[in-house]
Amino acid sequence: MSGSRTEAKLTQTPEFRLAIIAVVVFALMAALSPDRFLSAQNLTSMAFQFPEFAILALAMTITMMTGGIDLSVVGVSNLSAVVAATILASLAGPETAGAAAVMWLTIALLASLSVGAAAGFANGILVSRLGLPPILATLGSGLVFTGLAVAMTGGAAVMGFPAIVAVIGNSTLFFVPVPLILFGLLAVALHVLLTRTGFGLRITMYGANPLAALYAAIDLDRILLRVYVIAGMFSSVAGMIIMSRANSAKADYGSSYLLLAVLIAVLGGVNPYGGYGRVVGVVLAVLSMQFLSSGLNMLQVSNFARELIWGALLIFVMVINITDWAGLRARRAPVKSG
Repeated sequence: MSGSRTEAKLTQTPEFRLAIIAVVVFALMAALSPDRFLSAQNLTSMAFQFPEFAILALAMTITMMTGGIDLSVVGVSNLSAVVAATILASLAGPETAGAAAVMWLTIALLASLSVGAAAGFANGILVSRLGLPPILATLGSGLVFTGLAVAMTGGAAVMGFPAIVAVIGNSTLFFVPVPLILFGLLAVALHVLLTRTGFGLRITMYGANPLAALYAAIDLDRILLRVYVIAGMFSSVAGMIIMSRANSAKADYGSSYLLLAVLIAVLGGVNPYGGYGRVVGVVLAVLSMQFLSSGLNMLQVSNFARELIWGALLIFVMVINITDWAGLRARRAPVKSG
């Protein structure tokens, strides 16, 4: 009896439904274009492509777990990449190799992560200390970050890096793409953070019921600050991957990734009102979206039609889940800590 109950519960979870969706989408696209979709070249290409926006979806996930959102992830990603690219192009150059190239790449990576952390800290201040709505705070800050990147570059692409930079976005380790490895490490780290640490428990408690979290003597401002710093650093990693794959950095790279990151998080079962989210669901949503995107590309569907499909899918998923979210939304109360 207990076994049947457990199986029934598993089949009702968003993760189980997502696994079915991923299999169905893969099978559909494979049936529509079997020679191209199932080719080793396409499968390898997908493994290199999806970590770019998948890591941004992880950043979106942790902020949505608090009932907030981070619409600045693409702006942070591009700004951190521009800073790193400027260091590599102006201080190292394409002729640099060996230990010197490794040193400059390390410096650029640290600078990128620092920019991501600083941008996330700024978002955290706007949301926690100043009490701005996350959607407006991060929308505005995202424009600021993009503007800073444009001011630094004049709107042009920054290029001219040492060859070692290509390792991040274009190489493999034991036949596994490095971007995929980075995504896997960050996904596991976020899963452990949310499910195996006190900080993760406090994030879930705050997202589910801010008032109860406040009465439990949880420092709400500190939680939000740390959440947005983590999101900013995840965004900077995505920026470095995009920079490496494109062999350049620009203020407007990945403009479509914002919608995709939100869609993946919601499709992955993350409650936009906070309190629930599983990294495994986000991973399954990433795979579903990559299969769909790659298949539509092979069917020669335009980018405009693709974004229309993504937007319609986002609305559809939210309509399906609205009854489940309504209960949590009713329990949420606007809280401002003293």
